[in-house]
Amino acid sequence: MSHGPLVDPDTVPPWLRRLVRASAELDVSVFRTLAPFTPDPRSAAVLVLFGEDDSHGPDVLLQRRAAGDDTHSGQVSFPGGSAEAGDDGPVATALREAVEETGLDPAGVRPLAVLPELHIPVSRFEVTPVLAHWERPSVVRAVDPAESSAVARVPLETLTEPANRFMVRHPSGFLGPAFAAPGMLVWGFTAGVLTLAFAAAGWERPWDHEDVRDLGVAWRAIDAGDGGPTT
Repeated sequence: MSHGPLVDPDTVPPWLRRLVRASAELDVSVFRTLAPFTPDPRSAAVLVLFGEDDSHGPDVLLQRRAAGDDTHSGQVSFPGGSAEAGDDGPVATALREAVEETGLDPAGVRPLAVLPELHIPVSRFEVTPVLAHWERPSVVRAVDPAESSAVARVPLETLTEPANRFMVRHPSGFLGPAFAAPGMLVWGFTAGVLTLAFAAAGWERPWDHEDVRDLGVAWRAIDAGDGGPTT
């Protein structure tokens, strides 16, 4: 499936139009440089679901994986997962996985655009991010506590706040962007996609790219409730 808009950008909320238009021309070369290709990748998709709330404005749906021995245990991610034989492309995969993981009502979700595939070498996934608008939000929760410990609508105002943005360094040497939110440290693949989206949408505010923190230190600060301002 080629990437780009699935709908006429003029039919989506004004604050999302620039992002939908840019979806066909996103430069993911930097992301691919950070995530070198591994052989025999598996197909997957994630739902990058943007909504709006009267109390805090635009937001995005994120979940925190349950603690355990899995590669991505405890990490914050978009709803999503591996493609299955019955899925009719990445949009179907992303929606199915989101329903299974968060219990959302797919009838209220409007897919807007498909981004280019991005590679995650540690899990050998080729992941397609699917942008969507939550036209009619529904109640969400961590459906399976063995998979997710929390599901939250995180305000974009929190994620784009410069004080909540920094770089993290993984023990492997990986260096990438990160976001602090209440009870969540967003880094790795999810932070990379959000960084691309925020820049393309024009939502990004100047932040300190020289603020580099060791991943373990940043994670402990979040767990301790001392991850910095979250306005």
